[in-house]
Amino acid sequence: MIMTDNNENKVLNVPHLRFPKFSGEWEICKVSELLDFYSTNSLSWEQLEYGEKAMMNLHYGLIHVGLPTMVDLRRDKLPNVKEGNMPKNFELCKEGDVAFADASEDTNEVAKVIELFNLDNKDIVCGLHTIHGRDNKNKTIVGFKGYAFSSSAFHNQIRRIAQGTKIYSISTKNFSECYVGIPSKAEQTKIATLLRLIDERIATQNKIIEDLKKLKSAIRKKMFSLLKDEYTESFEINQLLDYEQPTAYIVANDEYSTDTSLTPVLTANKGFILGYTDEKFGIYQKGECIIFDDFTMDAKYVSFPFKVKSSAIKILTAKPNVNLRFMFEYLSYWELKSEGHKRHYISEIASLVIELPSKERQSIIASLMTSLNSKLDIEAKTKIRYEEQKRYLLSQMFI
Repeated sequence: MIMTDNNENKVLNVPHLRFPKFSGEWEICKVSELLDFYSTNSLSWEQLEYGEKAMMNLHYGLIHVGLPTMVDLRRDKLPNVKEGNMPKNFELCKEGDVAFADASEDTNEVAKVIELFNLDNKDIVCGLHTIHGRDNKNKTIVGFKGYAFSSSAFHNQIRRIAQGTKIYSISTKNFSECYVGIPSKAEQTKIATLLRLIDERIATQNKIIEDLKKLKSAIRKKMFSLLKDEYTESFEINQLLDYEQPTAYIVANDEYSTDTSLTPVLTANKGFILGYTDEKFGIYQKGECIIFDDFTMDAKYVSFPFKVKSSAIKILTAKPNVNLRFMFEYLSYWELKSEGHKRHYISEIASLVIELPSKERQSIIASLMTSLNSKLDIEAKTKIRYEEQKRYLLSQMFI
């Protein structure tokens, strides 16, 4: 790739980053002139189901979460319209059609788009809170529009015109105020092919991570289930772990920074790191621990200084001759589930009995699980690098 050279400092309709051998300016089109729009249905999730051979329906929720930019129905799945809920008037989608999500609480997610890259001979209609567009003028190839409408250049325009306070929305009328750059079809093909290959690599990386998680879970289940056949001693958890209330470590200001050089603010739930704080007081710096959510019973293993969001956390540390990582994996093996909104650790968890092997055996199990976690971290970071590469290209290769 090359950076666009503009020695005369003119404002040119070209992207910052371009494949070699392509020159000349791009055509600038109003989105409302590039696309024709079609009516969509208002079917809710309750009127859809997976697995049947009926007509498929694209729900806006799947645009936000679940579908890649390029939808290929040879591998991607859409729900079907339940019997008795067939919309009266509809336009079947064609390959190359795009669908935008017309609303979101996040301005970055308004007008999030997918392109129907391969329909696999299936009938698809666009549903609730989607905007269905088609290039009937044949200015674009199949596979280009989804990336063009995912670009920074396009979404910067959307953020300026999205309407609302808590929920932001757009309509087809807004597209008369938005523009998109269209290069030659040969250049479109090069751009689309590159980005689609990156998407496929991200999908592969997701599968690698998913399979590793399954492997880790299976190994953990096997190892802990076999402990009953080894020499172990029975202990209640409160005999093996000390707990500390988090009051001294609760963050005062919940307006978090994104500066990773600051102190992380943690939760034991899926979010884990909520953000970062510059507060210099009340930082947990006693070494490795387990943070345990008293309500959800989620747990995280922590090996760095931190603060916490709320008092719902218990901070757990190991007593002598107990391997903390082993205990964390044991808790994870149990797959604890919360029943009702109440505190669980002291009343229920602390008195549970586990089979404790020798310190050496604990260390072997902990070391194996740590190695698997390290491998997962490497693969997760690899995925992040591919996603960052895609975001960079979307910010540089379009106008």
